[in-house]
Amino acid sequence: MPCLPPIHNLFPLVSWVLDPFRPNLLRCASAFEAWISPTRSGCSSLTLMGARYPLVFLILLLLHGTKAAPDPPVPGWLTLSGRRPVVVARGGFSGLLPESGQLAYNFAMHSSVCDVVLFCDLQLSSDGVGFCHSSLRLDNSSDIAQSFPNRGSTYQVNGQDVQGWFSLDFKSKELHDIVLSQNILSRPNTFDKEQQLLSLDNVVQSVLAQQGEVHAIWVNIEYNSFFMEHGLSSEGYIVGLPKEFPVTHVSSPEFAFLKGLSGKVRSNIKLIFRFLREDLVEPTTKRTYGELLKDLKSIKAFASGILVPKQFIWPQNKDMYLEPSTSLVKDAHALGLEVYASGFANDDPCMSYNYSYDPSAEILQYIDNSEFSVDGVLTDNPPTASAALVCMAHTKGNPFLFPPVKAGPPPGEGENSTRPLIITHNGASGVFSDSTDLAYQQAVKDGADIIDCWVRMSKDGVAFCLGSTDLNSSTTAATTFLGKMTTVNEIQNKSGIFSFDLLWSEIQTLKPNLIGPFADARLERNPAAKNAGKFVTLPEFLDFAKASNITGILMGIEHATYLIARGLDVVDAVSKALVKSGYDKETCKQRVLIQSEDAPVLTAFKSFPKFQRVLTIEFDIRDASKPSVEEILQFANAVKLRRSSAARVNGFFLEGFTDSLVNRLHAGGLQVYVGVLRNEFMNLAFDYWADPLVEVATDTLSVGADGLVTEFPATAAAFFRSPCSTGQVYMGYTISPAEPGGLLMLAVNGSVPPAPPPAPVLEPQDILQQQLPVCPNEPMFRTFRCRLAPKEKEKATGKPEYNINLASLDG
Repeated sequence: MPCLPPIHNLFPLVSWVLDPFRPNLLRCASAFEAWISPTRSGCSSLTLMGARYPLVFLILLLLHGTKAAPDPPVPGWLTLSGRRPVVVARGGFSGLLPESGQLAYNFAMHSSVCDVVLFCDLQLSSDGVGFCHSSLRLDNSSDIAQSFPNRGSTYQVNGQDVQGWFSLDFKSKELHDIVLSQNILSRPNTFDKEQQLLSLDNVVQSVLAQQGEVHAIWVNIEYNSFFMEHGLSSEGYIVGLPKEFPVTHVSSPEFAFLKGLSGKVRSNIKLIFRFLREDLVEPTTKRTYGELLKDLKSIKAFASGILVPKQFIWPQNKDMYLEPSTSLVKDAHALGLEVYASGFANDDPCMSYNYSYDPSAEILQYIDNSEFSVDGVLTDNPPTASAALVCMAHTKGNPFLFPPVKAGPPPGEGENSTRPLIITHNGASGVFSDSTDLAYQQAVKDGADIIDCWVRMSKDGVAFCLGSTDLNSSTTAATTFLGKMTTVNEIQNKSGIFSFDLLWSEIQTLKPNLIGPFADARLERNPAAKNAGKFVTLPEFLDFAKASNITGILMGIEHATYLIARGLDVVDAVSKALVKSGYDKETCKQRVLIQSEDAPVLTAFKSFPKFQRVLTIEFDIRDASKPSVEEILQFANAVKLRRSSAARVNGFFLEGFTDSLVNRLHAGGLQVYVGVLRNEFMNLAFDYWADPLVEVATDTLSVGADGLVTEFPATAAAFFRSPCSTGQVYMGYTISPAEPGGLLMLAVNGSVPPAPPPAPVLEPQDILQQQLPVCPNEPMFRTFRCRLAPKEKEKATGKPEYNINLASLDG
């Protein structure tokens, strides 16, 4: 029996869905063929998901690729069984969709590992039907209060008065009509009011419909005592579940309830004791959960495992940094108890700073360390946990699968044995203050290929590295030199304290100041190192780079014209420093990239054929005209695009790729770099599932970028060490690129703002920025980067010629 029906049989039914995605269907044809083959078995099936969402599964394939039958397990897991940990999806894919709705459960099944377990928090209706909803109060994430405005109640729950709308006040028929909504502000509300509250029976039907797959259900009974007080028996409900229901785990934080189930449920159902906060009192033993944590033997008497908050295993201090792990997992394993960790979410604002906002790194901390592995993770984002398990685990320290893309024209078809360059943005500035010695050291340690220095000039002509010429952005200048605040319209439209107004000795008195782009939303970066590190002069940067095992360096140059007017020649400073360090010599193995948005600056470096010249296009474009590409080729051989030029965004949803733009630039022989990538979930379109690895995969596999400019090089490096970085299915899973427009197709009408007007097409006049000043006649200015006075020929053509006098570079 084939795992999938022939894909062409679906085209008549869903042609309106497929048209925008046909190129991706062709790309995925080989994966589809593998699924369809009758020789494959295990995880794959194409089952239409009920009358309400018959197209969801197909859209899921288009959104994030495919799964295949699992390969043999990888040895080395430190779980109790020695097998791979389990991914448990809390309410389905609740990190994206209203939790416990059909769409959330279906997304979880088809975007995660094939044995993902679906987590159902059980609530009982007045007629004893079990429904899945994480909160006892249904009004937290549904329209029940609007549908039944006079049916709210107040109950005692664990000794506290709780007011709201409760399942036990409604018959199952009424609850089936309740519509779910998202109650976490960092997640999209685009899918509100279209997903109905599901009974456990509904979830079971969805699981059983996935023929050939091995999904299971975990039922959690959080409030057994509450329901018992009102005449509803959770025990009777669980014991009475039909044997064909694929329930494999039953958990509860109530000791007596779980103990009472022992011997009454099927032998293949694991009883899991759920721990709540250590200071809370368990209602039947009257002991705190902290006390029970020290008495695991009593739990082993009736349970197969424990479900604990992740902080029980890796505690965090008050400053949100990790402390040493506890012995909980080892202690439990020694008693034969499995350990499941809960509380994982990609948008967790309390995620430890140790993970640098990379949710995969957090999962790996629990499953891939040298001491232990939990037996499963309860997560709101099951695709991320799946990727961590299959793609990222056991890869730390591995070499990159492919070398970085070479200098020169982009590779042609069939020449994909390279990967994009990992290019830093002010070093590893997601971890340490930008352009400091610590940021550069971290970048090299994290696996960056190219480390960058945006060259700034002090008042006395010292060239140094910093992300902005306005010292306010990343230093403590405002505390010492507030009187130097001024406005320079040629540089920015706000006041600042600029490097060219301070002597280098004054700048050295400042401290770095690490301020992330989302600090106002309380997503700070490594606050313990807020003022750590020291500023680096250009020669110091070059010395460090030459001594490091990296592919090369990037020199960023801005505001050259204004600086010349101030008597500071940044182009000359960079040229001299590179020559003095030997970077112009063919014997130097490291590459040199010169990046600027000023064509004259890049033209100046044509005298160094070894250097790659990168044009910054710091405004959104949707395409580039042929004349503009030809114009760029006159002075550059690469371009750096904004992320929003590579993939169009509408209201935090990806709308489409600018395929023609990247293809046109590649066809002209220009390499394309994309950035800036950041890990914080607020920086990511919803289609990336709050997972920075998905954006890396998208820019690599779909956009076709030759380089990724990132503030977190460790995240990109981890992806390129993964066997999933090729886009091929590995052990039944892969990290697939996002498909723009896929989520928008599922959105409720009117929930997404109108599409913004299209970005312009790049034209030659957009590239020719303000020219460098005309060269003075006096010989003392011979090293200035300037243009000759127009000649007769030049006046006729309108194209300036540039005088690059390199005489002073000999010294």
